[in-house]
Amino acid sequence: MSAPQSSVLVVDDEASLRKALRSSLVASGFSVKEAGSGEEALDAVRQHAFDLVLRDINMPGLSGFDACQRIRALSPRAGIVMVTVRDFEEDKVRALDAGADDYVTKPFRLRELNARLRAVLRRIQPRENVDKVRAGDLEIDFQRRILSRNGEEVHLAPKEFDLLAFMMKHMDAPLTHVALLHSVWGPEYGNELEYLRAYVRILRKKIEKVPSEPEYILTEPWLGYRFRNPSDPDAAPLPSED
Repeated sequence: MSAPQSSVLVVDDEASLRKALRSSLVASGFSVKEAGSGEEALDAVRQHAFDLVLRDINMPGLSGFDACQRIRALSPRAGIVMVTVRDFEEDKVRALDAGADDYVTKPFRLRELNARLRAVLRRIQPRENVDKVRAGDLEIDFQRRILSRNGEEVHLAPKEFDLLAFMMKHMDAPLTHVALLHSVWGPEYGNELEYLRAYVRILRKKIEKVPSEPEYILTEPWLGYRFRNPSDPDAAPLPSED
């Protein structure tokens, strides 16, 4: 018995782009519905429990950020991927703050889009009682608070472990500086960017083969970081220089 198709709602005001995305996503095994506006998208989400929503930020009518917040409220389990313009880094932060799980920047390749959608699907699927996670040469044991690389334990200070554990629990998710600081150090932190960068540099020295060319902890310019599994065939290459 074959697994059910994952459903995607494609929201864009350009019919030709919706058609192209539908063809690509159907060929990749997704079930696709379309909406031409934010209002149509909200109606569709009220009527159907989509696994994923793909929406352009810049559309007439209801803003992409407002639509994202409303979709998140209506469908808290859905994965939301926003489409942004490469030059507008602030839009990426706002999209994540509005409830998006990830974003793709224009112009994007369909292979990258598929990889982003599948990565979000993996993250939103419930995983109960996960004690260990593997990524490349790394294995982290959350219960015992041990990190191993190629079977050998890597010594981490408590906050170093907390930071890496949070990233690995949110594998391939874009994590803002503020989200990392709040989650690892507490809600009173949020502006200590150099503090966070210092810890990332330490972690890269301990887990990366070449710290200046990281494979695991990648930089999201102006936004934060993303932990990537280099063994994942769907993992898209990202800029990684701080």
